[in-house]
Amino acid sequence: MMTEGMFNNYFLPGIWITIQVTLYSAALALVVAFAIGTLRTSRLWIVRFVAGVYFEVFRGMSSLVLMFWLVFSVPLLLQWQFAPMYAGVLALGLTYGAYGSEVVRGALAAVPEGQREAGIALSFTRMQRLRRIEIPQAWPEIVPPFNNLLIELLKGTALVSTITVADMTYAGNLVRLGSNESAPIYTLLLVLYFALAFVMTRGMRVLERHAKANVGRPEPRRGLLAKLSLRESAGEGSGALTTGGAAK
Repeated sequence: MMTEGMFNNYFLPGIWITIQVTLYSAALALVVAFAIGTLRTSRLWIVRFVAGVYFEVFRGMSSLVLMFWLVFSVPLLLQWQFAPMYAGVLALGLTYGAYGSEVVRGALAAVPEGQREAGIALSFTRMQRLRRIEIPQAWPEIVPPFNNLLIELLKGTALVSTITVADMTYAGNLVRLGSNESAPIYTLLLVLYFALAFVMTRGMRVLERHAKANVGRPEPRRGLLAKLSLRESAGEGSGALTTGGAAK
């Protein structure tokens, strides 16, 4: 049976490692996604070609095999050893960045042509149009698919356990070997991944609402607090009518 010591000494540090790998990989993937996605909308065919090659190569690669290549092959080829954690972050960030670049490219392409023409009429440079017009318009469409990619990335961090990074999957396997109990360990792992994914999803929903509000498309409030607020408003309205009726 898993003891408190096993949980404190293995699981808790493992959860922190999983969170770190997720955040570092997501940050790298975000940079890659915007860089490659923007370059794929360039007017220069050579830029689009190079960015497209990156997208096709990393989209078609296995993250797990890329981790193994970085950890076991790069030292032989380049005499340079990656720390296992950074190899995992690099493999996940480059791979999921390629997926995200397609989201960015599609969202930028969906910006109405009139918005770009307005930027050209104002003598904006390409970078100014991207920063002030196109990316702010595309951002609300980018956030929901990025939410899915972030959850997939979180689940993909379990792969780093295969290159000896002590994330919570690695810790779970150690505890399972020590306690010889599989069902409670893997059930706990499932619950932990779900809890982390749920928190991330709630955070991304808040980000999505802010993004839509910034471009003049606020979402109606939902949930228990919003319903209570509506009921209070309705009650105030009916009270005003009653008062008005009594005055007659």
